[in-house]
Amino acid sequence: VRGKPHEDLLILQHSNKICVITVAPSHPMLQCDRKITDVDFQVTPKLNRLKNKVSGKRKRGAQWVNETSPLCHITCNDGSKYTIDSCVKGKLIEINELLIDSPNILLEKPGTEGYIAVILPKKISRNENDENTMPGVDLLSKESYLKAVAERESD
Repeated sequence: VRGKPHEDLLILQHSNKICVITVAPSHPMLQCDRKITDVDFQVTPKLNRLKNKVSGKRKRGAQWVNETSPLCHITCNDGSKYTIDSCVKGKLIEINELLIDSPNILLEKPGTEGYIAVILPKKISRNENDENTMPGVDLLSKESYLKAVAERESD
């Protein structure tokens, strides 16, 4: 992600194309016995992801994000800091507010209650293999991801 080695993120895509963003099992935050001390959704002085107010079928009022838009900043007890990017271009539908009061839920249950955000991708297209793709996003399948992690660990 943005040239940060091994800071992998996981995008879970539902059949209705909505994407759930969370950290991948190989993320350094999950590898050591760290505790999360803070999850900050104030990504710039003028932009707070918690102020995202969405209404209606067309998700009016949603903040637009692109692949490199930060969703939050995470601080661990050892002083390490991570910026979680959206990785998907689209409308920010929801931010997981549970992370404010219980930030360690991200470590305990990253694939379920510990998700970071929900995004409605801008447009889904089909490639020559009739697979869903998101324009401008270079994502790995589960098999490709596992292969890449195995190669990384063998080095």
